[in-house]
Amino acid sequence: MTYNDGCSRQRRVVLAIATSLLTGCATVGSDGGALRACPPVVAYSREEQVRAAEELTMLPAESAIVEMLSDYAVMREQARVCM
Repeated sequence: MTYNDGCSRQRRVVLAIATSLLTGCATVGSDGGALRACPPVVAYSREEQVRAAEELTMLPAESAIVEMLSDYAVMREQARVCM
């Protein structure tokens, strides 16, 4: 190994690290479309909401589904505010 080999390897490592760090700053995807920071919020009709509320009242309070739907409501509100 010559003296230049060490410098060349170090340069390649620095270049690889810099490239890796800079790709994290990209503002568009490789397909050219913009990245979406906020997920879309699905709209439910009034009838669907009433039906879901009625079905929810039939579940036991300690049901895992009740807890999951509560978490889902929080995530929906966060996504709505994000947009």
